[in-house]
Amino acid sequence: MAEALVAASSNQYPGWGDVVLFAASTAARIGEVSGCRVGDIDTSQWIWTVQRQTTPAPGGLTDKGTKGKRARKVPIIEEIRPLVAQRILSAGPAPDARLFTGPRGGHISTAVLRDATHWDEVVTRLGYEHLRRHDLRYTGLTWLADAGVPIHVLRRIAGHGSLTTTQRYLHPDVHKITAAGTALSAHLSVLRAPRSLPGPTVLTR
Repeated sequence: MAEALVAASSNQYPGWGDVVLFAASTAARIGEVSGCRVGDIDTSQWIWTVQRQTTPAPGGLTDKGTKGKRARKVPIIEEIRPLVAQRILSAGPAPDARLFTGPRGGHISTAVLRDATHWDEVVTRLGYEHLRRHDLRYTGLTWLADAGVPIHVLRRIAGHGSLTTTQRYLHPDVHKITAAGTALSAHLSVLRAPRSLPGPTVLTR
């Protein structure tokens, strides 16, 4: 999908796809991704510290995606570590340099991403006509849950105030539901199987 969005943009700027990949892989809001800075990434442990921003950042910009939200630590998975490392390298050594910006260096909001990539047309063509930008966050949290991450850990990663909120973000796909039915059938088959008496014990030398 990221590649399709880049291809649909007028300048085919790879940054549009990078934002989508990073958001889905970290279960972050688009505004949080756009507000991510070099100093927020610990490459020794591959942890992203999402800052709770209440005052304008250097340059006078306030990221709406992080304003008033809880600070938290988010793991960066192996698949996107090269992307993050490349972004850090291109951003330069300044800790406040943004990792994800538009082609002219501007802030990427969800509306900017939508308009620049023709989001609605692309997702409809791919068969995801109801997909919103914020659904990338749902996707990331569901992937983490499917990987076996406990829900209390998911809550911390998401920055939610309650487990109930986190639960609303989890949406197993039809394959998981089908697999659940298969697992139950296998369990019931074992319970219904006739139990045979133990056979004679044979001693061997």
